[in-house]
Formats: sequence, structure tokens, C-alpha cells
Amino acid sequence: MKLISCIIRPYKLDEVRDALTGAGVSGITVSEVRGFGRQKGHTELYRGAEYVVDFLPKLKLEVVVDDGLLDGVLEAVQQAAKTGSVGDGKIFISTIDQVIRIRTGELDADAL
Repeated sequence: MKLISCIIRPYKLDEVRDALTGAGVSGITVSEVRGFGRQKGHTELYRGAEYVVDFLPKLKLEVVVDDGLLDGVLEAVQQAAKTGSVGDGKIFISTIDQVIRIRTGELDADAL
């Protein structure tokens, strides 16, 4: 099993969620996060004063999938989240050793 953590633009959430559902994903965790990479933030003007916005709003999606679904899920996220501009985000993949459903005690693939 793999944990896929994706950092994406907030307005791409609906497209990515639909793509993940189409790829066979049954559950997604979404968190609002802030950060920067190559974008380096930007400057905004508010009531005549200039402000530097260092950390940009992003969304972090976390999905756990069986190894067999990994390639399809990665392709779905890349196609749905891509705009072609700096700041599209990143995908991180980690190995999951065990999953336990708290309510029933089911393990691994049954818990997903």
C-alpha cells in the first residue's frame, strides 16, 4: 500500500477529486496548508500599503491506495492538477506498512 500526498492549487480540488474517484479511490483527506517553492510568494497592495505574501495557500490531499492502483492514481492527479505554470504542486509517495480500521478492527486492504 502507498500513501500519496499531493500539494495542489485550491481551485483544482474538484477536478482532482473527480479524477481520483474515476481512478478507483474511495477516500480522500484534504487539509488547507500554506507554503512556497519556486513561486517564492508575491506582493499585494491593500489599502495603499504593500504586503509581501511569503506563504501561498495550497491544499494537501492524502490518499492510501493498493499498489495496483498507484500508477493510475498518479496519472489522474497529474492530469487534473496541471496548469503548466510554476506552483502546480508536488506529489509525494510513501510506503504504508499497515492500516487498521478503528471501528471494526479490519486490517490492510480490507480497512481501505
